[in-house]
Amino acid sequence: MASDTDDLAFDVFSRRCPSRSTLEHATGRWGSLTLGALYEEGLRFNELRRRVDGVSEKMLSQTLHALERDGLVLREAQPVNPPRVDYELTPLGREVAGQLLGLIRLVEGRMDEVLGARSRYDEARGGR
Repeated sequence: MASDTDDLAFDVFSRRCPSRSTLEHATGRWGSLTLGALYEEGLRFNELRRRVDGVSEKMLSQTLHALERDGLVLREAQPVNPPRVDYELTPLGREVAGQLLGLIRLVEGRMDEVLGARSRYDEARGGR
């Protein structure tokens, strides 16, 4: 059975391309932070929530579902009481997270320049 994407040349700049939603899931604020947090080791939900400071339980749950659906995160429920659910990156998720961490490190390493640019911008516009 052929799918709708069999003959599609994937192009994230096309609004109909399914790669766009995957890019949004991976590079959105919570998606990129979740992938980055899982890069070193798998984590349980609450461990992940503590690591990704500021994310709500609902948003983390939605983010994990989207990343799991896209094949970037693996969810493993342990048959124990109380229930235990672990999250880890798939091989594709590790590759995507590695690229994101390169960008994260670049941004963190250049924050002095960013903060200087923000300051100059705000001063030029009346001290926002």
